[in-house]
Amino acid sequence: MENENLEVQESVAVATESDGKDYREYVYENRRYVGLKETIWYVVYDMCQSFNIDSFNDRFVTNILQIDLDFQTIVRVVNGFWDVINDIFTAAIVEKTRTRWGKFKPYLVALGIPGTLGTCFYWLMPMIFKGKGARDMSKFLTYFILAIVREGAGTFRTIARTGMLATITPHPVDRTRLITMAEFVSGALGEKLPQQVLTVLLDLIGNKVINLSYTSTFMVMGNFTSIVAGVAALVFCVMTRERVMQSIETPSVIQGIKSVINNKPILLLTLSETLSNFSVGGSINDYYIDVLNFASMTMVAGIPGAIINPFSFYFVPWFRRRFSTKTLYLVSTKIQPILDIPVYLIGMIGGKHNGIYKKVLPMFFVMAIKEMIFMVFWGVRRVIPSEMYNEAMDYCEWKNGYRTEAMTSVAKDLTTKLASILNSSLSLQLKKLIGYDISSYTQGQAQTDDTKHGLFAMATIIPTVTGLLGIIPILFYDLSGEKRERMYAELLVRREQTAAKAADATAEELKALGKEQMEIGTQKKSL
Repeated sequence: MENENLEVQESVAVATESDGKDYREYVYENRRYVGLKETIWYVVYDMCQSFNIDSFNDRFVTNILQIDLDFQTIVRVVNGFWDVINDIFTAAIVEKTRTRWGKFKPYLVALGIPGTLGTCFYWLMPMIFKGKGARDMSKFLTYFILAIVREGAGTFRTIARTGMLATITPHPVDRTRLITMAEFVSGALGEKLPQQVLTVLLDLIGNKVINLSYTSTFMVMGNFTSIVAGVAALVFCVMTRERVMQSIETPSVIQGIKSVINNKPILLLTLSETLSNFSVGGSINDYYIDVLNFASMTMVAGIPGAIINPFSFYFVPWFRRRFSTKTLYLVSTKIQPILDIPVYLIGMIGGKHNGIYKKVLPMFFVMAIKEMIFMVFWGVRRVIPSEMYNEAMDYCEWKNGYRTEAMTSVAKDLTTKLASILNSSLSLQLKKLIGYDISSYTQGQAQTDDTKHGLFAMATIIPTVTGLLGIIPILFYDLSGEKRERMYAELLVRREQTAAKAADATAEELKALGKEQMEIGTQKKSL
């Protein structure tokens, strides 16, 4: 340990010898680059990512729009491979982008309005194709084409959003502050309020308390949330700015690929997510609605956990002081599937056809206890994975002398998306295998006992058993402690020096400085 500390001190000393400053404490300063106004809109933007009814998307397509399960499988497979293909050239385009507004901001602003309009059209499809059957080709082709177009535009937005949030501030403490504040406020103000409102409405409609149709409810809620979230997101994208300076010379595609291959943190995170995405299962909403006939269970059982939710963010600093990053990542991302094991075992008391998983009251207590335990780690779950990804982006800059957010984001998502294609296809076919009837919901008919048990298993034990392999790669994650301190000490100095040189440089000097940045990578090959 003494040798490691000495190495850190020597590395920082070399990085700072040109100006004589000691930057060791600078790494931990509570230095802020993002002002109050931008912070508020950052929080609003973060809430926009969950201000939707997307958790009911499968039910909308299956039971409201009524697309045949085999047709859905075709769309998911084709759209999944299209997602993989367009990721590659989209990342190359974004990686080469250099504008006065930044690298990512132009795409977020340009696609804001078209993306919102496309989403609104999606939620209006049941009205447009009213009376069409589950295997109607005009409805299927429209749904298919819209899925392809939205996926292409969504790739640009996702890559740009990920990059923007990684470059909004150059300081790790400032970035962690933003992430924590956004997640805390979002949880406290109820970022999932639209989903909760829709849940209550579905129960009221199902029990004949209010005279509304499922179709009109989905269309109104879908369009309302799309417009509100779209407008708020556009405001943030217009007024924010990127503060981490990109390399003056744009990296080549080969350099982008190499930056991913030699980025150990990203490789481990990617492998973990890929193995986790082989988890095959179903929606908990299907279980609550089709088995318990109580869609609001997700909200009612979550009340005790909701009390703990805000306080979980206060636990984050405590957890970080006492446990390693990889331990917190494993616990926060795997606690839910692990808790689903006792949920399934308790639910099966009484047997397959008469188990208590069919009874609302006992399952309320089971789910409430599960949610309370899960919410203790909610703050860590919302902060640590995002921070680990952002640290991996900084690791790329530290090791190579340039940043490749777009290419790294695509590479990270590539294998996980391939796994998701298989996962979603198997999930739909598993639903078909257990005899799920897509028309029973709107007609007020119940699923069979075997189907109900299948839905319960798909929401609990099956995804747990098939997804736990994702634990293994994170056991080898080592970007923490002394290594992380050395990285940020050197990065913060290097960024300030580069910015100072670029401020008054001529065109020729900028070109030379760009080459100098690229050459830094050759000095880090041994790391």
